[in-house]
Amino acid sequence: MSRMRKRGSMSICAAFGAVGLAASLASGTLHGSNTLVPPGAARYAPSAFPERIVALPDADPATSFAVAWRTDATLASAVLEIAEVRSSPDLADAARTIRAVSTKLQTENGVAYYHHARISGLKPEALYAYRVQGAGTWSEWFQIRTAAAQPRPFAFLYFGDAQNSVKSLYSRVIREAWRREPRAALAVHAGDLVNGRAGENDTEWGEWFDAGAFLHASLLTVPAAGNHEHHDREVDGRETYQLAAHWPAQFPLPRNGASGLPHTTYSFDYQGVRFIVLDSTSALKSGSAATQAAWLEPLLEHNPHRWTVVVFHHPVFSASLDRDNSHLREHWAPLFERYGVDLVLQGHDHVYARGQGLFAAGTRDRGTKPPVYVVSVAGPKQYRVSEEAQSAMARHGENTQLYQIVRIDDERLRYESWTVAGELYDAFDIEIAPEGAKRFVDRAPSTASRRCPHLQTRSGRTDRCWDGTEW
Repeated sequence: MSRMRKRGSMSICAAFGAVGLAASLASGTLHGSNTLVPPGAARYAPSAFPERIVALPDADPATSFAVAWRTDATLASAVLEIAEVRSSPDLADAARTIRAVSTKLQTENGVAYYHHARISGLKPEALYAYRVQGAGTWSEWFQIRTAAAQPRPFAFLYFGDAQNSVKSLYSRVIREAWRREPRAALAVHAGDLVNGRAGENDTEWGEWFDAGAFLHASLLTVPAAGNHEHHDREVDGRETYQLAAHWPAQFPLPRNGASGLPHTTYSFDYQGVRFIVLDSTSALKSGSAATQAAWLEPLLEHNPHRWTVVVFHHPVFSASLDRDNSHLREHWAPLFERYGVDLVLQGHDHVYARGQGLFAAGTRDRGTKPPVYVVSVAGPKQYRVSEEAQSAMARHGENTQLYQIVRIDDERLRYESWTVAGELYDAFDIEIAPEGAKRFVDRAPSTASRRCPHLQTRSGRTDRCWDGTEW
């Protein structure tokens, strides 16, 4: 009797599986879904309510920042209100109004207006509340603190690629990061926030903003553009990469970057740290590595701060199989080494790897302190660590969703990488000695490097642990 029931249940499952496969075939999704939205549904169509609200750094985060948001096409011109925080709820009575700049964008989810406002003239180290306008409505009030004008201790979060199944599987990563470090001032994203590329990706962006929810509006988001934020097209027989329209519309970043790259390269100083964001996709695909290096060098040479963090997408030292970005090593890495960059934060390889002093002997300027190069992954697409990286990197891992917390004060940079299950996977300090020299202290736990248990993924890939989409 039990065997008969078992056969019956398997038949029912097979029948439902056939129906599911037929639906997948009809919708063109043979290998799982990249979003939680069924084909044909308009879950992220724009509306009169303001949404996708994100706070971004301006050139001087002690006195200014930017905010971007989206509405439907019924609101072509919008405003933001901001007031210094008080204990009473009458924020609107004390608020000043700032007119936004609005950009129209047509996507598969309809026509929307992306609005952004740059807020300046703020007090350093002060708590502000702001809200943004919709069509006949407002957002909630968000609170955000400006940076101090002088070095002060603070923490920031760092995420590798989210990219796939963002609402389903990446959301838990950013939320766990915030749970562990709720006072973080910044969230650094090292590219490939969404899968994108083909242009029909507004639903993916909807899920990315949904995954972080109010966090995007409550701490400064620091994004680097990845290859999946670009469209790859063939023009005159050559593959070209063009920045997707969503990026400049929803991320009004500081306009102080390298020549020709106003939307994807920028820098700012935050409480004793110089942050520099580069565009590795343009460097590798459009030949801008030298141009970016020319912009980068003065920022490093004339840096008044003790700490320097550089962010971009493609790793200088690749960690996954069959990848190598020698152009970045040629143009950028010598500058990182010469001027003592502390952290180089990257994505793209869908594994974890951390290394220091990775140049061959004799290529590094004598007496300089090499930076710590880190590659991490926050989303579900998981690759395999190459044998070369296993030999060269001090810490590495596969098949693991991670987030990083970096805490900085005047004398120490403390780095921690955590799995989404709450396990400390990697840790180190960079300490400044009384005489000014920097000392690296490895605090990595003694646990074994995490390895992929699968010989191949469900799609048959042997270079991956997980394809990134759910079945």
